[in-house]
Amino acid sequence: MIDIQTLTKKFGSFPALDGISFQIPTGSIFGLVGSNGAGKSTLLRTLAGIYRPDAGAALFDGKAPFENTEVKGELFFISDYPYFPPQSTLEDLRQMFQRFYPNWSDETFDRLCAMFPLERKGKLKDMSKGMQRQAAVIAALSTRPSYFLLDEIFDGLDPVVRQLLKKLIAGEVADRSMTVLIASHNLRELEDFCDSIALLHKGGVLLEKDLDSLRLGILRVQAVFREMPEISALKEKISIVNFERTGSVLSFVARGNEEEILAELKAFEPQFYEVIPLSLEEVFISEMEAAGYDINNIVS
Repeated sequence: MIDIQTLTKKFGSFPALDGISFQIPTGSIFGLVGSNGAGKSTLLRTLAGIYRPDAGAALFDGKAPFENTEVKGELFFISDYPYFPPQSTLEDLRQMFQRFYPNWSDETFDRLCAMFPLERKGKLKDMSKGMQRQAAVIAALSTRPSYFLLDEIFDGLDPVVRQLLKKLIAGEVADRSMTVLIASHNLRELEDFCDSIALLHKGGVLLEKDLDSLRLGILRVQAVFREMPEISALKEKISIVNFERTGSVLSFVARGNEEEILAELKAFEPQFYEVIPLSLEEVFISEMEAAGYDINNIVS
């Protein structure tokens, strides 16, 4: 388990992380979202043991990563701009990481090299951004990490490679209970992949929930009426978060049990109605608006 306890990291007087706290269970995939400057990369670098916390703690099964080779041997961090030694190749990465990671697997390395269309002896510096990320993934998963930290890993990958990467990560989580933390500014990349998600803004955590509970109790309904009812009357019976009305069609997001909401709606005699699944982005917007935040000023 990753346990983040009132973690603070400052650069000068600027608090990049301002006393944040949450836990990431072992064997889960945790998504970290937020705008540029929200603190995502600082958190990942602190978890990777690159930065020393100014206050609080970030613990892996009770152990801090900073200047701790035992913990660092069990985790792998791929930054938003992966670094490779000058003139290095995939084969060079194999030789280097074999010495530092106790769980290194040549079998995994060979299997992944066969999956990704990369030349093992080609210079990494001459590869595209997406190909460099693929090389970093091959090296990372070959260390068989217990903890996998990823910063904007999908950036620069084509759709086929993105799906391959998600499949590989999900397989490692299922087979070895690997714990994954992925930072991204794109909610759509994470909604079908993560177990839980947190929203960072200005160094703080605005929202942290598992996706099942986040989606539970909130739904979008679209209804057609012969005579449009008064919205105030609907709101007396249904907890409506927001709504749109176009002619005889009413679309609204509401909180509560689906059966109870539809039972109340039927009393207004709609000619037709249906429940439409909400995207993760829509759920997030509803949650943040309910908490009094302007989501457009947070994720833009």
